[in-house]
Amino acid sequence: MKGKQTVRDMVRSLAVIGVLVALIYVFIPHDEKADPTRVVDYRVELITARRAAPYPVAAPVGLPKEWRATSVTYERRNANSWHLGYLNPADQYVAVEQSTDASVDTWVRKVTRDAAETQATQQAGELTWTRWEGTKYRALVRKEQGVTTVVTGTGSYAELGEMAAALEMKRG
Repeated sequence: MKGKQTVRDMVRSLAVIGVLVALIYVFIPHDEKADPTRVVDYRVELITARRAAPYPVAAPVGLPKEWRATSVTYERRNANSWHLGYLNPADQYVAVEQSTDASVDTWVRKVTRDAAETQATQQAGELTWTRWEGTKYRALVRKEQGVTTVVTGTGSYAELGEMAAALEMKRG
């Protein structure tokens, strides 16, 4: 009879649905120990950026496979900004940032989450970088004619230096 449904019928229906949901949860495999990190393949974006950018775009070469790329962007309209984010083997975040932004120090503070320049320098590969220190991130910074390159993140200066030493600067 239509219109004669009772609360008891509604409770029975909800119980049936609850049992089905419980069975699905129990029998569908789910791995709580799986790594939730989404790894990205940045090769296409790198080729595009190297063709479009007015500077040699930096990307690492020869890092161990335990370094996982997690994010990539190139924004021509945003001062030719290049971003390549990684998680290193110790699960510390390390990013490569490049830009032609004219307000260099303001841009560096932005990508390093308000780090400040120190007087210290660090050799990475054949290049000398300036250290920046912040409460969240630390960074290695190189200011060159027309482009600023920053290796930043939660990693130690040694880990940032490993990334900086692996960088290959190329144009497309």
